[in-house]
Amino acid sequence: MKTVIEQVRQALVDNIDEKTRQNAQSFFKEKILYHGVRIPMVNKISKEFYDLIKELPKKEIFTLCETLWESGYSEESYIACNWSYYLHAQYEPEDFDVFEKWVDKYVSNWASCDTLCNHTVGTFVEMYPDYISRLKEWAHSENRWMKRAAAVTLIIPARRGLFLKDIFEIADTLFYDTDDLVQKGYGWMLKAASEAYQKDVFDYVMAKKADMPRTSLRYAIEKMPKEMKVLAMAR
Repeated sequence: MKTVIEQVRQALVDNIDEKTRQNAQSFFKEKILYHGVRIPMVNKISKEFYDLIKELPKKEIFTLCETLWESGYSEESYIACNWSYYLHAQYEPEDFDVFEKWVDKYVSNWASCDTLCNHTVGTFVEMYPDYISRLKEWAHSENRWMKRAAAVTLIIPARRGLFLKDIFEIADTLFYDTDDLVQKGYGWMLKAASEAYQKDVFDYVMAKKADMPRTSLRYAIEKMPKEMKVLAMAR
């Protein structure tokens, strides 16, 4: 009998879409491994196979997630992210170390970074806000994905009006980073914060626009009214 991991991988192979397989690399600058399965099907497979393992202890499910991460295949990382998020009601403080390891060791592109951090890690820090101090440590990492993760973890909390002071602090740390995916990450975080605190984010951008990378600036003001955008973009 096949293990659940083997069954998941077979389900992915059975659902390869040739157009998706051919186009997947075009969304990434770095080389990725991709079976070629459309995201809605990946999510369907995630849910179907989670039903087979949901009664297992959390630690065992995390071990299965890690096995999926280790493959390097993008779709398998997305399933790992989904499974770890499905467990969010069971999160405990010590789980942060597991998530931190995954970001540092396995994340290798923006899609797996954002899928893990928007949901699993973002939900965790809403439950245990003291751990935002660890995100601030990530922002100082040499690992580009840890730095992006520091910002994109706070996207959904930011939309809810949470952690504004911490968001500005992380943006300050990442401010001069030359990596475009880090710039986009903290710009996106600021854009999310602007949904609840438009004036605060606008004031932040205006105070720093002379030095702010244009990529970050454009992301940060994307949801603002036209007149605000004009002021922010003026040299």
